[in-house]
Amino acid sequence: MTVFTASCTTGTVSAFGETHAASFGKGGTCAAADKREGDGKTPLGTWPIRAALIRPDRLPAPATRLPWRWLRPWDGWSDAADDPAYNRPVSTPHPHSHEALWRDDQAYDIILVLAHNDAPPIPGLGSAIFWHVRQPDGRATEGCVAMDRAVLARWLEAMAPGDAIAISG
Repeated sequence: MTVFTASCTTGTVSAFGETHAASFGKGGTCAAADKREGDGKTPLGTWPIRAALIRPDRLPAPATRLPWRWLRPWDGWSDAADDPAYNRPVSTPHPHSHEALWRDDQAYDIILVLAHNDAPPIPGLGSAIFWHVRQPDGRATEGCVAMDRAVLARWLEAMAPGDAIAISG
């Protein structure tokens, strides 16, 4: 089991004897119990990596042991607290507020779904906390962890069920 170490203080993620730049929430960090939908904060804690979503027109099939599937143009993720599918994948169009996962900016070429607020999801306590590709300008996220695509793709090859990311302030 690999636990990836993410430090919001240093703006890095470390594993396999390497440390790389990362971006975190534009609202800073918070204890998981204090996380609220739309606050832009990255929840502190250790989050198992549930699965990967990969954009098929931008990356080859990964040689990973994690569960994964191809991302599709109609994939979304519910962020509406009043939606029975809150903090779950949805197909678009969707009648409730949701995030589109098929994006032009390449941020979601690789999405690692983190186990924040998912067993079961509690409406309003935060949704779509992912580990994904960092923007070229290194800008902060909406609460996710983001890092260089080449590093994330390489690390994905070594990931397996049971791996997690430990996010500290």
